[in-house]
Amino acid sequence: MALVLLLLLIGAFAFLWWRWRTTTLTRDCRWRLDRAGGPGHWRCAACGAETDLPEGEAPKRCLRGAP
Repeated sequence: MALVLLLLLIGAFAFLWWRWRTTTLTRDCRWRLDRAGGPGHWRCAACGAETDLPEGEAPKRCLRGAP
């Protein structure tokens, strides 16, 4: 019984850690792929921040106020 509880606890911890690592921190940002800027050029519709990333990746952080 203790082994099952331990496995459930480890599974819950692993799931929460995975969600923390993959969840974006752009709650206020609305990232849109700007095809006119080239492949991988992203622009935030809320704050106007821009960034270039490798193709297939999306921004995970808010860049508001970043240089």
